[in-house]
Amino acid sequence: MDSFHGEDRKRIGERLRLRRKMRGMSLKDVANGSGLSVGMLSQVERGLTSPSIKSMRAICDALEMPVKWLFEGGEAQHDNDAEYVVRASSRREIAYNEGNLFKQILTPDTQPKIQMLRFVMQPGADSGEPYSNAEGGKCGIVLVGTMELEVDGHRMTIREGDSFAFPATAMVRYWNESAQTCEALWIVAPATV
Repeated sequence: MDSFHGEDRKRIGERLRLRRKMRGMSLKDVANGSGLSVGMLSQVERGLTSPSIKSMRAICDALEMPVKWLFEGGEAQHDNDAEYVVRASSRREIAYNEGNLFKQILTPDTQPKIQMLRFVMQPGADSGEPYSNAEGGKCGIVLVGTMELEVDGHRMTIREGDSFAFPATAMVRYWNESAQTCEALWIVAPATV
């Protein structure tokens, strides 16, 4: 028996398909990562069946997304602008560094070539080890506070109102060593989260 019905099944399937496409993954890639069959995944994406909770977790793990993203912002689905607009009440969030760093995704998954994120870093928050992406670019602006930014080993202090840009292939890390919360907008092309 299906766990979800009608519109819920359809919405879950659409969100999974959008996420898969945004990540540039095939059904086979998700099948390999989740342990489910391509046929089952296809039926889930088309809203013909709903996955069990265990299967849903496996699919979301393969797509590198929290399960809660499938259920957040349900009111946006009734908004004719949802393909282009993320309403403030529908923003998805990811927490890192024991909740001291969180990102809000400000662009819809329907636009995989670019992504805007709002970062909020509490004092002491740190992105961890340097990382990079395979392609594209990143830029941003610090809206509140101060952020330390390291790009390919070059350390910079980015203050309120300062903006920055670098190739996404550069090794990057960032952190907040001030006593004030830092808030920044980051733009990434193509989308990565």
